[in-house]
Amino acid sequence: MSKEIKKTPSAYDYQLLIKHIFNAPIYYDPDQEIVYRNLKRLTYREFKERVHRIAHGLKSMGIGPGKTVGVMDWDTHRYLELYFAVPMMGAILHTINVRLSAEQILYTINHAEDDILFVNKDFLPLYEAVKDNLGTVKKVVLLTDDENDKLASKFDGEYESLVKGSNNSYNFPDFDENTRATTFYTTGTTGSPKGVYFSHRQLVLHSIVILAGGAAIATHRRMGTDIVYMPLTPMFHVHAWGYPYFMTMLGVKQVYPGRYEVPLILELIKKEGVTLTHTVPTIAQMILTAKEAETVDLSKLRLTIGGAALTESLCKMSLDRGIDVTNGDGMSETCPVIDATYLKSYMSNWSKEKQIKIRCKTGQPMGLTYIEIIDLNGKFLPHDGVSEGEIVVRSPWLTQGYFKDPARSEELWKDGWLHTGDIGYIDPEGYVKITERLKDVIKTGGEWISSLQLEDIITQHEAVNEAAVIGIPDEKWDERPLAVVTVKDNYKGKISGKELKEFFIRFVDQNVIPKWAVPDRVEIVDAIPKTSVGKIDKKVVRQWYKQ
Repeated sequence: MSKEIKKTPSAYDYQLLIKHIFNAPIYYDPDQEIVYRNLKRLTYREFKERVHRIAHGLKSMGIGPGKTVGVMDWDTHRYLELYFAVPMMGAILHTINVRLSAEQILYTINHAEDDILFVNKDFLPLYEAVKDNLGTVKKVVLLTDDENDKLASKFDGEYESLVKGSNNSYNFPDFDENTRATTFYTTGTTGSPKGVYFSHRQLVLHSIVILAGGAAIATHRRMGTDIVYMPLTPMFHVHAWGYPYFMTMLGVKQVYPGRYEVPLILELIKKEGVTLTHTVPTIAQMILTAKEAETVDLSKLRLTIGGAALTESLCKMSLDRGIDVTNGDGMSETCPVIDATYLKSYMSNWSKEKQIKIRCKTGQPMGLTYIEIIDLNGKFLPHDGVSEGEIVVRSPWLTQGYFKDPARSEELWKDGWLHTGDIGYIDPEGYVKITERLKDVIKTGGEWISSLQLEDIITQHEAVNEAAVIGIPDEKWDERPLAVVTVKDNYKGKISGKELKEFFIRFVDQNVIPKWAVPDRVEIVDAIPKTSVGKIDKKVVRQWYKQ
């Protein structure tokens, strides 16, 4: 019979709270810097004081335990301060996706029941579009780089004024570690955005495990006090993959680029010595192919790709520049990181071509995480590198449901496993490989075709910049694959869709894909639509060709 530990009545009941992450760098290196564009430099000592001050400012505006603070901002030092101040007060941080439509933004603010909004000056047109229909918002605070901005008088406060006018010491309370810390919304293929939420305990555990894994893996040692970090995943999107929390816990130099502008990003990488970042493939492609990148040394950069599959062509492009690139995986519902791809020690001396095959797998489970594959009947499938099914997950930092949506919450957590909606396999080495989104699989003649595999193939052509493969209706076969691509500037007008289609035949001859999987045609377009977080939006592409 198991026995619980009995504690003496005077023992401190230590809860896993974000405030304990916050204090760590003050002990280690209080004079380390946090940089915002080329506009602001703070030491951790100053950062700590500003967090205490803005907490007092929030309290003066009625924010306390259980209240919700919505934020519409770029990646700034102010956002980082709110990442800590709001949840450490016992309040809830709602990171608003500013790339949604005004209608969707209005829905998320009202659904989350925001009490106060912090709005960057650049997003005032969005705010103006929704302000008359806000339900619970009582006050609005302006965020601006100009402390003397005359617009401030039209709002209930201005961020820097709140900071300057407040006390520099706030007593952040103790409370239950399962208290909700953050809320944000994920957009699905149908219906309204879905709210996901995470507790202090979940965010602290997520930070500790990612730090431990990043520091321990010898082949890709990513975490250490000597790194210089810059986010290239928006801070409104799944806590910028959690990095601002564990980078602050580690006490490293952090660089926040504000609005993403490729020339400035490259300038900051060069000037500040950035060595660690993460982003989606489209942003990485833009940076690596920018003219300004030709004169920037990227050989010290460690890059994690997520949000969409790391293709072999992007992996090779990164490695050719000396970048240590790996894949990471997760989703809004998973906080987000559940697995990452690391080379095993015996793979270190492999050729670049052989390593690419591993680097482009989806990943191996992080510590405390279980990943399995199930068939349509919920039966677990073997880890043989062949058996494909839906990927399901267990981990201590997964959202426990959708906010105010019990029916979809139960669907998400059917049989006690979080259902990702991804199709894939696990090989005998333990690597997960996503082969398709459940909603994106192409069904032709009773067989499944992976659009991700076809996209990976066509982007290996030297002329192709990016690609989306979709299934289009076919009377005989139910669906047939169609490839939509953009080509590099020096190939525009010099290559045809027919020539690109013939490229697939090489992979048929190599037995990589069957002949019937070759797309019926390849369409060259000027641009492929993107979602609010920079992923290719196949919903829009399907609408183009649904007839």
